[in-house]
Amino acid sequence: MTKRLLTAPSLSSASHDVPAGLVVFLVALPLCLGIALASGAPLFAGVIAGVIGGVIITLFSGSELSVSGPAAGLASIVAGAILSLGSFQAFLTAVVLAGFLQLAVAAIRAGSLGNFIPHSVIKGMLAAIGITIVLKQIPHAVGYDKGFTDSEVILGGYLWLDIFLDPIRAFSLEVLQPGALIITLVSVAALVLWEMPFMKRQAWTRWVPGALICVVGGALMNEIFAATAPSLALTAANDHLVELPVAASVGDFLGQFTFPDVRAVLRPDVWGTAVTIAAVASIESVLSIEAIDKMDPERRISDVNRELIGQGMGNMVSGLIGGLPITSVIVRSSANVYAGGRTRTSSFIHGMLLMICVATIPTFLNMVPLASLAAILLMVGYKLSSIKLIRGVWKEGPTQFLPFIVTCVGVVSTDILVGVGVGLLVSVFYVMRSYHRSAITLVNEGDDWLLRFNKDASFVNKAKLKDVLRSIPDGAAVIVDGTKALYIDHDIYETIHDFDASAPHRGVSVEYHNFAGKAGM
Repeated sequence: MTKRLLTAPSLSSASHDVPAGLVVFLVALPLCLGIALASGAPLFAGVIAGVIGGVIITLFSGSELSVSGPAAGLASIVAGAILSLGSFQAFLTAVVLAGFLQLAVAAIRAGSLGNFIPHSVIKGMLAAIGITIVLKQIPHAVGYDKGFTDSEVILGGYLWLDIFLDPIRAFSLEVLQPGALIITLVSVAALVLWEMPFMKRQAWTRWVPGALICVVGGALMNEIFAATAPSLALTAANDHLVELPVAASVGDFLGQFTFPDVRAVLRPDVWGTAVTIAAVASIESVLSIEAIDKMDPERRISDVNRELIGQGMGNMVSGLIGGLPITSVIVRSSANVYAGGRTRTSSFIHGMLLMICVATIPTFLNMVPLASLAAILLMVGYKLSSIKLIRGVWKEGPTQFLPFIVTCVGVVSTDILVGVGVGLLVSVFYVMRSYHRSAITLVNEGDDWLLRFNKDASFVNKAKLKDVLRSIPDGAAVIVDGTKALYIDHDIYETIHDFDASAPHRGVSVEYHNFAGKAGM
């Protein structure tokens, strides 16, 4: 049966998806702007990418809960590419080409490589993201808004020391803002209240999410501070509020769109940038989808190749109208899950709200304190990196905990790709050690010896095989049994052949059972 490439949003779970979409919109808006700022691109480019991620990619996505948009992992690449290519228009051409390359990757079904990432590494990545969210939101929670939103709030990149130092600096009396702290504490209290069982039993709370209370309540509190206690009020001048570009007219709004330089298609450096963007964006999307499936209460299995088709379509459209590169993003997706999203409708609603609000009511959105958004993300970060999760992985033993903790530390201190890569190396070590030990057994009764291959054998088992063969004494009668192995590497055959050649000199006889002809061609 042919699968549909495009899936329209459904209203079957509207009571859950609409509030979740609103929460994701509130979280995504400052992130879109902050990443654009960190990338050295027009702020409106970040908003365009957010809209495309919600409205276009959602229709093609292979996941029901994934939320796409501009990501911190690409911020440094984008910033460097804009400078090296000489113009934002040339960079947009690279984004369009990157989308085309992602479609090619999906066509060869390379997205399935994500299935080879162990669950312990995925859990470590999620815990690291949760820890980093908390660390990077503490400064905003107390009014230490030194930039706009710092890259994205998931990753610190290689400026990892600031992840730990910023929360410490934030609590110094010179930068701490009592008004921000009050708004954060009230917002967190509201979110905790909304999690209480007696509140969840109230039907109306499905349509009035705690995050909405945080945002509206935070804006109202700040207005009250401005009228009654100006020293507590948070202002845009000090980067304490959302900062959205406000167009004076329809012409000004349309003028914020930028289009790619078609002539740049012929430039090798543009193609090089496109390959880099496509590779990083595809890897981060695959990792995000694997993580989102772990968070999905219904444990649905996403179609990663279809997701890459959606990402490719989204990046092509984003580049054509002046947007940043897009990936599936864990922060927004996890906010979607914890806000109660059930289907792709929540992501679509978040994209529509971005588009409508940016075009019609940016002034109101610019009244929202970053402290309110910090409270929402603090709760998301706490849930991702809970003590319960860490304790559960610990109980699974060192083969699971060590890849988990190495990945966690690696992602927090470097970035998502390096951290996951190091975690994979640790996992591979344990797999190879287990495989190395269990693939071959040697038993004896007197001078009769049985060398059995318990599973497929490859070059990684050669050292173990040599040790086993060296332990066989002179004058032994050896049976080599390959019945349980479907595949035996040529390196293994060569090692056995060498043993067989030396056997007559030692008075050893060798007999083979189901051993020949199992080498791959």
